[in-house]
Amino acid sequence: MRVLVTGAAGQLGTEVARCFVAGDHEVVAAARAELDIVSRDQVLGVVGALRPAVIVNCAAFTAVDNAETSPEWAYATNALAVRHLVEASRRFGVHLCHISSDYVFSGETAEPYHEWDRPAPLSVYGLSKLAGEQEAGSAATVVRTSWLCGLGGNNVVQTVLGLASRGEAMRFVDDQRGSPSFATDVAEVVYRLCGERRAGLYHVANQGSATWYELARAVLAAAGYNPNLVTPITTAELSPPRLAKRPAYSVLENRACKLAGIGEPPPYGESLVRLVHALVR
Repeated sequence: MRVLVTGAAGQLGTEVARCFVAGDHEVVAAARAELDIVSRDQVLGVVGALRPAVIVNCAAFTAVDNAETSPEWAYATNALAVRHLVEASRRFGVHLCHISSDYVFSGETAEPYHEWDRPAPLSVYGLSKLAGEQEAGSAATVVRTSWLCGLGGNNVVQTVLGLASRGEAMRFVDDQRGSPSFATDVAEVVYRLCGERRAGLYHVANQGSATWYELARAVLAAAGYNPNLVTPITTAELSPPRLAKRPAYSVLENRACKLAGIGEPPPYGESLVRLVHALVR
């Protein structure tokens, strides 16, 4: 089948495209230069011309702090653009898969969030991602993931390895806990969900949880550095302070995937080691 991947230059979009190519499907990988999903005319024109069977929307405004000062851009990309994709999907008979975020939750809990927990975003970014889920609707596949890491793009694994290679001091917060997730693993589940046209909301995150400090230590250990190179701090100690409030606890439980017999990504530690070795070889 023909698959359109938006945001294809990002770390998840790249891996989603790779999965469909490996499955012998025709993939149109569209970065923003090829398709700006904020433009309704572009979306309708491209989807109408390509007539894909599936659209996987990996495009997003992910600058969490910038969203606080530019909410119109966050909502345009994360919410209104999804409306355009839904319109195109209905008009041309396409199945839509939309990627969302753990930041739709408040973090005011000590239990992993499942798909039927009530969202309560703390930031403009989180609010815009929740709005995108609402725009996608129940006919689409909506995938929430978190703390993404991959071979491309900016992520904590790349950051820690860069700082360590330069011998720079590291300070990471130890009071925000989430589910480190890896683009290759998430993409494989997205591939199956789309292939089976599984409508509805799914959490897709690697198993286990960590704080940013714990994750940084794990990266250093996997790369052969001394984990003690990183110092734990609180969110309040960040300098400069962050504009957007983050959830203190946003661990995701893949409950819908487990109940549906789809399976879930492996423990994050296994995938972390593979990613670090791929980056430092």
